[in-house]
Amino acid sequence: MKRKTEPDRTEQRLERLRTAAREAGLKLTPQRLEVFREIAGTDEHPDVETVFRAVQERMPTVSLDTVYRTLWALHDLGLVSTLGPQRNGVRFDANLERHHHFSCVRCGLVRDFESPKLDDLPLPADLKGLGSVLNAHVEVRGLCTRCGGEKKKSA
Repeated sequence: MKRKTEPDRTEQRLERLRTAAREAGLKLTPQRLEVFREIAGTDEHPDVETVFRAVQERMPTVSLDTVYRTLWALHDLGLVSTLGPQRNGVRFDANLERHHHFSCVRCGLVRDFESPKLDDLPLPADLKGLGSVLNAHVEVRGLCTRCGGEKKKSA
């Protein structure tokens, strides 16, 4: 069953889209509006193909490429975030020791880091209602030093 977002929240998200698009000079085509309306109207965190199928029911001529490009444009405007694999696809990690990741949102660089504080981060009790947690790690997203993030201070 598809979990719908409250109508007021969907309208707030649509207004935020209109404002951000206007400020960025992005034309709000009917296709872009329908893609955003679909993702703003659910709490399900859909993947691209799910959004495509739902929008295609209302707009049979919409292409999968248009949905991909629209979702990434929305991401670049800060109107949606991503979960799981990034733009460049699934990443593989042979390091099975406990660790976390830093991911550069511009160039895609991914580096491991260790943090005992994050290892011991207590998980909320609410998770029990969602299922059994097998493991957890933190992914920190930002800009690497090469892409303009904070430079390392010399000691």
